[in-house]
Amino acid sequence: MIDYKTEEEVEIQRESSLLVGKTLAEVAKLIQPGVTTLELDKVAEEFIRDHHAIPGFKGYNGFPNSLCTSVNEQVVHGIPNNKPLKNGDIVSVDCGVLKNGFYGDSAYTFAVGEVSAEIQQLLDVTKQSLLLGMEQAIVGNRIGDIGYTIQKYCESYGYGVVRELVGHGLGRSLHESPEVPNYGRKRSGLKLKEGLVLAIEPMINLGVKEVKQLSDGWTIVTADGKPSAHFEHDVAIRKGKVLVLSTFEHIEEVIKNK
Repeated sequence: MIDYKTEEEVEIQRESSLLVGKTLAEVAKLIQPGVTTLELDKVAEEFIRDHHAIPGFKGYNGFPNSLCTSVNEQVVHGIPNNKPLKNGDIVSVDCGVLKNGFYGDSAYTFAVGEVSAEIQQLLDVTKQSLLLGMEQAIVGNRIGDIGYTIQKYCESYGYGVVRELVGHGLGRSLHESPEVPNYGRKRSGLKLKEGLVLAIEPMINLGVKEVKQLSDGWTIVTADGKPSAHFEHDVAIRKGKVLVLSTFEHIEEVIKNK
């Protein structure tokens, strides 16, 4: 069952998605060598609750925290902990909120201090692949057009495109139909219609595409131990041009002024 949203519902959902962007900007202010992901998590939870919303991830299927913080070879679903971040690390911060009955869900991968040119390129390419994939999210295209575009762009750099984890529909539930893979064939899959809201989220590995799960039951890591990047936006399907509900604007303002 696919839940198509009314204009009014999309606007309510946009509020949730924008709050995620603002929360990630608060987190961005703190990211530097020496900070722990648990400290980031605490700030995010307080900020979300101060804005009359509920952390969307905390307690979801038993997840213990408000943020997923995935460092270096961790792809997604990393659990915040007391280990300090180091210069040269990267950390994907994935955040969800529930406000007025609708979820927002967005992620950004941050450089900690100075990262190598190789790692910076991985971040840049992954983020660009998200923007290219989003351009395909318009009425009349298909789910496969999004994945095909992301896959083609990232594989042209020799990167691994994760298969086991995908984007998803988003609304009154955190994960709704349909699934949105970051790989695929053109003109395949569900036809996109107005009112569909998707979370598009490339998870791109510096090395091989294969991943494995750690014994904590949550954290997904690359099979070869090489770094992985992850960016995510929420979008509503429209004719001609996608409507982006989430934002990186506040995050990138913080990064620029550091």
